[in-house]
Amino acid sequence: MNEFSERDLPPGRHRLLKEHLMTEIRQSSDARPARRPWLRPTLVAGAAAAVTAVALTFAVPAGSSGTPAASKEAVALLEDIALAAEKSEVPGGIRDDQFVYVKSRDAYAGHVDGRRVPLGPVHDREIWLSVDGTRAGLLEEDRPGHERLPLEPEGPGHERATNYRALAKLPADADAMRDWLYRTAGAQVDEERPDRDHAAFVLFGDLIRESLMPPEVGAALYRAAATIPGVEVVHGVKDSLGRAGVAITRSGDGEREELIFDEKTLAFLGERVVGADGLVDGTSAVVERTVVDEAGERP
Repeated sequence: MNEFSERDLPPGRHRLLKEHLMTEIRQSSDARPARRPWLRPTLVAGAAAAVTAVALTFAVPAGSSGTPAASKEAVALLEDIALAAEKSEVPGGIRDDQFVYVKSRDAYAGHVDGRRVPLGPVHDREIWLSVDGTRAGLLEEDRPGHERLPLEPEGPGHERATNYRALAKLPADADAMRDWLYRTAGAQVDEERPDRDHAAFVLFGDLIRESLMPPEVGAALYRAAATIPGVEVVHGVKDSLGRAGVAITRSGDGEREELIFDEKTLAFLGERVVGADGLVDGTSAVVERTVVDEAGERP
């Protein structure tokens, strides 16, 4: 059985991921996650403009280190995405013995012994995660050494569990969600990486990539993200499939995280990670996300 290795993780992820079940998932490879299907939101015509007008009046805090509050454009866009998330649908009748299936197309650079390992070829990544966290999951990637990796169950009562049942218990209120986000991410803040705001943003990105989240919880998460200082918007960013979208971004810990959404549907497309040297350290695209009966089963 392959051992998970920290050196396989994307830059800037090692410390944060140890505290989340993303641990089991993302410590297994240098690939980052993504998603798609029925989480694709539909926005009612005219709603975006109305929400934008409200969102611009929403007060967001500045960072403790003097980082400016999230840009007005970012606050407005995240409110639009939250509204769309509220209107999204998840499969009905999800059972505890089922698995959330996510397929993506990923490529990530890495660091070994302080040296940057160049971005590898874009490859398939498939993951099966237990709905209630009590069953072993599975990760399959189209790259040597990661063809078939079992994932340990989270176990009952895991404080930072990210299975569907655990996520369904997270706050549906934006303020309470922000408190949870900062409290959870804060476990990895130290003298080496003191940026609490970036830790919260990284956790936000991890939560939307490779999981299934109830609509009301997802909406609260997007609204909480709008309160993170330093969050901005970049247009015309492409995922690993070449799909252009609008990105919610933040820089910190030597990298810029770009979470890409379709400009029309506001569906999450994937991500891009850019290092301080301007080189792309990671790219991904969601291909499919659904629920299946067994680990290893494909839709």
